[in-house]
Amino acid sequence: MNLFTILISTIFINNYVFAQFLGICPFLGVSNKTETAAGMGVAVTFVVTLSSVITYVVHHYILANLGLEYLQTIVFILVIAALVQLVEMFLKKSSPGLYRALGVYLPLITTNCIVLGVAILNIDNNYNIIETIVNALGASIGFAIALLLMAGVRENFELADIPKPLQGFPISLITAGLMSIAFLGFSGLV
Repeated sequence: MNLFTILISTIFINNYVFAQFLGICPFLGVSNKTETAAGMGVAVTFVVTLSSVITYVVHHYILANLGLEYLQTIVFILVIAALVQLVEMFLKKSSPGLYRALGVYLPLITTNCIVLGVAILNIDNNYNIIETIVNALGASIGFAIALLLMAGVRENFELADIPKPLQGFPISLITAGLMSIAFLGFSGLV
């Protein structure tokens, strides 16, 4: 498969948030402010890309050689958890404000289904290492775009006259649905 096709399709057409509904918890939980969404997008990009590369190596050179493919999910979760700990320690030291703003959602990157989903789908799609990296970058860029778009819209909710029953989470879900429909317009692009 063409690398450009993989990249464009994971960012827009098969966006993991809008088309595959992975990563919805942080998508709805961290998208209140664009600064927080950008920080989460960068953290997830780092974790998704690095974990995809490491899980590719672990799967192909350890699990497959030893006939232990059935341990894939457990091993992948351990790799992801270790990477998230590294990101958490880095942010705590380098950007305490962002660390506090992300709050509970930072350690929850470990259980963010988009991280594990990308790693497993890379293996299931038989991607080579370069395709794995491109797919991971595309998936995380698509996730970051979804977060930033949602954060931008939610910041404008403060200025909007939203009926009382729709304020808060209901209008966020409606917006997420409309954004998903909008991204459906990219189908057929590649």
